[in-house]
Amino acid sequence: MADKIKLAVAFLMVALGIAGFYLLPGDSPRVVRVLSVLGGVAVAAGVAYLSAPGKAFYAFSQESVAEARKVVWPTRKETLQMTGIVVLFVLVMAIFLWLVDGSLFWLVKLVMGRSE
Repeated sequence: MADKIKLAVAFLMVALGIAGFYLLPGDSPRVVRVLSVLGGVAVAAGVAYLSAPGKAFYAFSQESVAEARKVVWPTRKETLQMTGIVVLFVLVMAIFLWLVDGSLFWLVKLVMGRSE
């Protein structure tokens, strides 16, 4: 129950930050208005972190970053080669489908007796 209250308070902090953006006078600097939203989000993140789902989400985020660091990214040469293969495949497939479509169109016209 306490976690649900914490998450509700976090949601309320975000809502108050957004409300602050719109309720501040229009002649106030935009930076102050944006800071009210960012402040609301920061306070909400802090409150949400104190809940069990917030801590679980933070642990998941840390594990995701660790896994992303393990990714072996392709070199520039590999990327260009694979891009070339994909472009070539798309062109060959486009020509093939164009030929099949044209052949079927011609065949249907022939069967229906509308050949020109």
